[in-house]
Order: sequence, then structure tokens, then C-alpha cells
Amino acid sequence: MGAILLRLAGVDVFHGKIQALWDVSINVEEGSIVTIVGANSAGKTTLLRAISGLIQPKNGKIEFLAKRINHVSPDKIVKLGISQVTETRDLFPYMTVIDNLEMGSVNIEHAWKSRKETLRWVYALFPVLRERKKQLAETLSGGEQQMLAIGRALMGRPKLLMLDELSLGLAPAIVLELFKTITEINKNGMTILLVEQNTRHSLELAQKGYVLENGRVVLSGKGRELLNNEHVKKAYLGM
Repeated sequence: MGAILLRLAGVDVFHGKIQALWDVSINVEEGSIVTIVGANSAGKTTLLRAISGLIQPKNGKIEFLAKRINHVSPDKIVKLGISQVTETRDLFPYMTVIDNLEMGSVNIEHAWKSRKETLRWVYALFPVLRERKKQLAETLSGGEQQMLAIGRALMGRPKLLMLDELSLGLAPAIVLELFKTITEINKNGMTILLVEQNTRHSLELAQKGYVLENGRVVLSGKGRELLNNEHVKKAYLGM
């Protein structure tokens, strides 16, 4: 592990007059996998949207590469090196797989220059995307669409890949395959911030985890330590 790549300190976020995040502080080390687990409406997606610049915190700091990115526009945050795969995937349904992938590197100069090399890497990670490259995104299965969404994010050559509900709506076998691929991506040097309802898989994968409840971080620690935490067992693992 390396230096702190992403730091949130005392972050408060509001939706109108309703507070969604309360004094949230997290650190993501370079080269690590960090997961944030919690129930629906815990504030996990709001947290990622704040990092991506889609929502502005009312209080606190968000720093990336030791530079404050509060109030930086979402397009500039992408260029700084943060890519997010949303839970809705946000593919271009009437564009082909290859066109969707190439959109991931548009307007990112270094990524566009290396797009052919990156595309070979993405195809190695997800061979089915090469087979389906001329198909429209809307014709893919749910698992294939998730692979495409991840592949498109990787085409931007991010320093930090954020994944929101990777396993949502997917068959267990596909989920296991995707988690293995995330490990491979991390081994290639990419830092990953994973937001997941699948508590067991995500904590087994992560070096560090945070438990978010009602907009507050209530627990943090090594992933496997949290798996053995009595509160996590009762609240999230059905034990």
C-alpha cells in the first residue's frame, strides 16, 4: 500500500434540508481495495456522488492526490483520475459495445492516446466484450452490461475506480466472476473504492472496510476483522 490517494474529512451532505451524510471521514490508500457497506438508504451512493462532484458537501473536505476537490466540476474530477460505475450503469443503449468503450476515453488526453492498448486490456479482462463488440449495449445481458460499464470506466485510465453496487440484480455466479475480475484489476495497480450490499464478498475482498449507517460511519477496520465483528454478523450477515 502507498500514500493516501483519497481523503474525506468531516463531510456533511444534504439533500435539500435533509442531511444525508454526517461527519464522514474515510481514507483510501493508493493500491488498495476499500469497501463501504451498509443497508439501503445508508448514504453509500450519496458518498460516491459527493466524491464525483455530482453533489457538493456543506461541510468538510474531500482531497484527491492531496488536493482539495470540493467544488471541482465532475468532468474535471474524471480528468484528475476518478471514474465511477453507477448502480444504473448509464450505458448508451443504442450504441455498440466498442463505441461505449471508446466513450470512456473521450476528452481525457492521456487515455485517448493509449486507448488501443487499454482496449486490449479490457478485452483480456472481459473476453465476451470482444465477442459482442458490434452489438448494441441494450442487447447485452445484465452481467455483460455490468462488464461493459466497468470496461468503459477503465478506458479512462483512472487512478481510482469507484464501483456502486457491483452485484445488484446479477446471478451469484456472475457476481463471483466480477469480484475475481476486480481483484485482477487491483493487482494491475488500480485503487478501488467499492460500495456494496453484498457484505461478505466485499469485506473478504477489501483491505479496509467502513460500515455506514444512517449517513454515519459506525465501524471501520480491516475487511476480515469486520467480518468477525458481532454487529456486522448480526446486522449484515444474518448470523
